[in-house]
Order: sequence, then structure tokens, then C-alpha cells
Amino acid sequence: MVIEDKTMGDDKAAEDKYNVEAADILANEAQRLPITEAVPVYEQLLALFPTAAKYWKQYVEAHMAVSNDDATKQIFSRCLLNCLQIPLWRCYIRFIRKVNEKKGVEGQEETRKAFDFMLSYVGADIASGPVWMEYITFLKSLPAQNTQEESQRMTAVRKVYQKAILNPTHHIEQLWKDYENFENSVSRQLAKGLLSEYQPKYNSARAVYRERKKYVDEIDWNMLAVPPSGSYKEEMQWMAWKRLLAFETGNPQRIDSASSNKRITFTYEQCLMYMYHYPDIWYDYATWHAKSGSVDAAVKVFQRALKALPDSEMLRYAYAEVEESRGEIQSAKKIYESLLGDGVNATTLSHIQFIRFLRRTEGVEAARNHFLDARKSPNCTYHVYVAYAMMAFCLDKDREVAHKVFEVGLKRFMHEPVYILEYADFLTRLNDDRNIRALFERALSSLPPEESVEVWKRFTHFEQTYGDLASMLKVEQRRKEALSRTGEEGVSALEGSLQDVVSRYSFMDLWPCSSKDLDHLARQEWFVKNINKKEEKLALPNGPGSTDKVSTGLISNSTVSAKVVYPDTSKMMIYDPRQKSGMEILPSATASGVSAAFSNISNPTVAIVGDGTTNAFDELLKATPPALVAFLASLPAVEGPTPDVDVVLSICLQSDIPAGQTGKSGTYPMQLSGGPAPSTSDLSGSSKAHPIPSASSFKPTRDRQSGKRKDLDRQEDDETATVQSQPLPRDAFRIRQIQKARVSTVSKARGATSQTGSASYGSALSGDLSGSTG
Repeated sequence: MVIEDKTMGDDKAAEDKYNVEAADILANEAQRLPITEAVPVYEQLLALFPTAAKYWKQYVEAHMAVSNDDATKQIFSRCLLNCLQIPLWRCYIRFIRKVNEKKGVEGQEETRKAFDFMLSYVGADIASGPVWMEYITFLKSLPAQNTQEESQRMTAVRKVYQKAILNPTHHIEQLWKDYENFENSVSRQLAKGLLSEYQPKYNSARAVYRERKKYVDEIDWNMLAVPPSGSYKEEMQWMAWKRLLAFETGNPQRIDSASSNKRITFTYEQCLMYMYHYPDIWYDYATWHAKSGSVDAAVKVFQRALKALPDSEMLRYAYAEVEESRGEIQSAKKIYESLLGDGVNATTLSHIQFIRFLRRTEGVEAARNHFLDARKSPNCTYHVYVAYAMMAFCLDKDREVAHKVFEVGLKRFMHEPVYILEYADFLTRLNDDRNIRALFERALSSLPPEESVEVWKRFTHFEQTYGDLASMLKVEQRRKEALSRTGEEGVSALEGSLQDVVSRYSFMDLWPCSSKDLDHLARQEWFVKNINKKEEKLALPNGPGSTDKVSTGLISNSTVSAKVVYPDTSKMMIYDPRQKSGMEILPSATASGVSAAFSNISNPTVAIVGDGTTNAFDELLKATPPALVAFLASLPAVEGPTPDVDVVLSICLQSDIPAGQTGKSGTYPMQLSGGPAPSTSDLSGSSKAHPIPSASSFKPTRDRQSGKRKDLDRQEDDETATVQSQPLPRDAFRIRQIQKARVSTVSKARGATSQTGSASYGSALSGDLSGSTG
């Protein structure tokens, strides 16, 4: 961004004129410049961000600082009505009070009018509470020479209070308290009636404020109006404004229509300060005015919208629609002519829409004349011919004119398959099968094979629908021969397949086969189309030198599309995880468990990969955690991809899987090489009765062969602590498994302690827990 001799430090910022960071830097620099040098800086900023209230406020304060009243008034006249923001308007009222403070009664009246003017525009703002308070304070400070003037002053203050408490603002509760004090200070008898009258209105406004605040808090009030870029923040702000607008248009306070419309207008105006470049907001605003019966206001909104977004065709068409709907044909025509411009750079769509507009408003001859002008344009496409021909056929009921337009266009757009298909549809409506066949033959003789796929498809469908069996088969064979010379090599392989039969004997959504057969044929078609494509040489995993042959099987006879990018597998290797610090490997006593754990696991990848894989796989087994090894060792052999879930759950519940310590990774509570396991009761706390135990408490201890009573007691404490820390499962299957495991555990424990003591557990479902040792 360049401003005279000043440049932004970043080249990207200079190229992006809507760079927000660069604009803020420039505005800060302008505050330190003399007013004469700052003016062009502010003017350029405000040309890009015309609704940026903070920049307008800085600009006007710079003039107020040097007492340049004329320039200040001019700036306020440019920005106030388009920037409904409280800080800017309070700056305005400060300027008015400063200018009129020495003018006596006349100045006071001017200030009062300025307050009324300000509150008529921003009095509905949720942050307008201080403005209402300032106005009330100003009115109370006015001198009263006699009783009549005092009465008039009190009446004016009362009216302002009564208006203020009806607006859901941040200071509504404070305003109500001040109003109560004011009325009680004037007359307690009169205050009782007035307060009881306005109490329900105040309660309603306060309730609406609480809801309104939720929507307002989602809005970023420091955001600058920039064209939508699709960023997450912009989308969220757009949604926040949409929600606030929907809330306000619903009239939650149930106030009168005039007041509600005023508040909705204020919300839309505020929204446009930040969504200035969003055409949908402008359209919604104008449409709301039109639906409310204020078409003139809708027209003014559209005019403002086109100044903000002069390149938006959508808004121009919507504006023309409003003008045409209220009978302003000439105004609507000017809008359409503005879309055409000088005619040289006019879009095809603008010609089509103008022809339709002229046909609606001025008749057939006006539409025909513009069509004749439009077809002379170098930018005219086949769409204009199709649109005018179908309009003449459907609206004017003139099939001859429509036929001539299509024939004239065919000389110019014979190379456009879409135009051929539209012409064929028109001839189908005329039931002119002879000319339809002639059209297809002419088009297919001139179109290159790669562009004739859709035309062949339509020709085939036409013969299947309206032709005899001989012509049907003939066109299908010609289609296959023509397309086999293109990139569709797979089409020639489908000769005589069921696809042809399905195509011939289907109608709309009726098929001569089941949906399962359709799926099968679709997969077959895809397979045939892809099986004969050229194959790239793929390197084997053993190294870059092993590229002589490809693996045997179906892939060796197939070809791979050159469009598909495959990864380089020449340097592929087995994943070898590093051993983490703190991880201990089971000793040789568990080596058999490792082998047993993986004996039931089929690994085709290992079988295919060549030499050197076994060592890598052994390293992988050595790095396997002991808990996983113990679990895999207990799994049965499974045939097929889906094991029996009940069996797996049963094994999980009955397996002696070590439990990891909370908060520590890579360590296990079980000791290796036959050492005694540490008690988890030290970790979990006391062994008193706790909530319902879970399955993890009933783990068999057959792998720990210690006959000492101390070890058994420690084991039971460990299990008890685990039980107490787990919730009760809810599914019936797990409850049954818990019961089975509990019975097995209790029986084994009692057998082991029959000579010296006993241990017993309460019901797993009741949560009772008891234990005793002799």
C-alpha cells in the first residue's frame, strides 16, 4: 500500500489493498503526522474501508484537535449515517456541545436536538446506556426560570427515561433505578402509578437484553469490512450476524411494528458496517424492506449495494426485478442496459436475460431485434441461439422461427456437442425423427471421436426408444467402433455383454434386472475399463535392482493407468520401533510365550518379503510389551476376519494381564523373572469397602506360584484395590463373566489358604466386600 512517499514495509501488504494489519499500521502512523499530511492517509484508508468507524473517529478527532470545525462537520456528514457505532456518535455529541456551549439558550436547544438526532439512530444499540444517561443529565442541568419551565423540564426527563428503559441495553437496570428515584423525588403518589405501568415493560426489556447479549457477545466489533475470503473467522462472524438478525426480526420484545422495524433497520445497518462486501446481506436487507411494504427503502438499499459492489450481477438482477415488479419498466431497462455496457464486453447471460425482459415488457419484435444484435457480437455463444429459439417455440408458438434459429446456429456451432443435443431435443418435441437422424449423422461426421461420446449416447438412446431392432443394433455397433479408437479402450471389450441388454430394455427408473445385478454389472464394467490400461513398472520391496518381473497373479497381466501416481516401494522396509526407555523385556521365561503368542497370527506380508525379514520381525517381537504378549498368547486360533466376540471377551476377563501404573508410561507393576509383584493397595489407598467391583478384580493367579501366605494376602489386597476403583459394567454378558471369574478366583484362593486362613468376597452385584484371614 503506497501513500505518496510512504510505503508499507511488506511487499505483500502493498499488493493486497485490503490488508488489515497494514491498514492498522498506517492509521497509527497517521495519528503522529500533522493534519495536512494525515488527511491523504485517512482518505485512502476510508476509500478502502468506508464503514470503519474507528478510522472515521481518528480522522475527525485529528480535525477537532486543531479546532477545524468546518472540516469536522463535513466529515461527520459523510460518516455518521453509515457508521452506527456509539464511540463515533459520542464524539459527535462532544463536538456539538463544545460548539454550542457559549451560545446560551440557542446553543442548549441545538444540543438537545443533536441528542434527539443521535438517539433516533443509535438509541437501540445495546451499548447506548451511557448516551441515554448523558442526555438525561444534560436535561436535568438545563436552567428553569419559572414553574412552567420546571414542569416542562421534568416532563422531558420523564419521557427520556421511559424511552430508555424500553431499550435492552447494558445499563437497563441502572436506568430503571434512576427512573424510580426520579419519580419518587417528584411525587410518590404519581410515581406509584407510573412505575406499576412501566414495570412489565422494563421486565420484558431486561429479559430480551439477556438473550440479546448472547448474540452480541459473539460479534467482533473491531473487525474491518473486507471481501469474503472464506476464512473460518469470517464465516463465524457471518453466522453470528445472521443469528442476531434472525433474533431481531422475530420481535422478541413484542413491541409495536414501527419500533420493531426501526430496531431491525438499525441492526442491518450495523451489520453492513462489517459485512459490507457480502451481497447476501444487502439482498436480505432490501428484501426485508420490500416485504415490510417499503419498496422505496428497498430501492435505496439496492442503490447503495451497487455502489458497494458494482460488479455484482446478482444484485443488479435483483434490483431490476424489484423495479419491474412495481411497474418501473424504464428503470428496470436501464439496469439491464448497464449490464450490457457497450455491448462488446457484455456477457452471454446478460443478452439472454435482456431478451427475456424485452419479451415480457415490450413484446416479440423488441426481443427479436435484440437477438439479431446479440448474434453479431463476437462474444455471442450458442446459449443465445438456444434461449431465443426455445422462447419463440414455447412462448410465441412459432415452430418455424425456432427451427430456423437452430439451423442458423448449427452452421456456427456444429462443433458444440451441447448445442447438438439441445437441437435434438427440440426436434424430438416436433416428432421429427427423420431430421433427428440426419442431425446426428451430420454432427458425428464433423465431431472428433473424443468429443462425440455424449452425442453417440443420445443417438443410441434415441434408436433404442424409437427405432427398430436392426437400427438399434447397428447404431450400437457403430458407437463401439467409433469410441474404441479413442481413450475408451474398455468399450470395445463390452461387445455383446449384458450392459447392452440392460441399456436397450430399461425405461426411466425401471430395469430388467435386480439392483444386485446392476451393482455386479457396474463393477464388471469398471474392471473391464481398467484391466487393459498401460502398466507402469513397479519395483519390488527387496531393492531397486529387482525390477525385472512383477509378482505373479492378476497384477502381472494387468496394466495400470499412467494417471495414477504410485509410491516408490523400492526402499520400503519393515517398521522397526525403537525400544523406549523404562521398558523392560520379559526374560527367557517368556520367550515361549512370545512364540506362542504369534504362532496363531498369520502374517502374509512376512511370507512374501524376502530374506532379512525374519530378523526384523524378531526385533519387533522383542519390543512387544509384556501385557500384549500375555494377551496374544491366550488368544485362540481364528479362521476368517471376524472372531467370536463372546470368546474374546471371555479370554480378556480371565487372562492375567498386568495392569499399568497410573501416570507412568513404559513401566509395568509386575516383576520379571519370578519376583513378587508389588501391592497396588499402596497406590490406591485403603482396603475398606468401596463401590461395586469390576471384572479386573477377579484375575486368576495361576501364573504366580508362591505358597507364602504373605504373598497371597498382598495379592488379595492388590485385587481389592483394583475392584474398588472400577465401576460396575452394565451389559449382561460381562456380569456373567464376572460371576464366573469370581467363583473361580474364590475357589482357588480358598484352596490355597485352607490350612492357615480364609478369604471371601461379597456379591459382585451388591458391591459388598469382606475379607478375613486366620
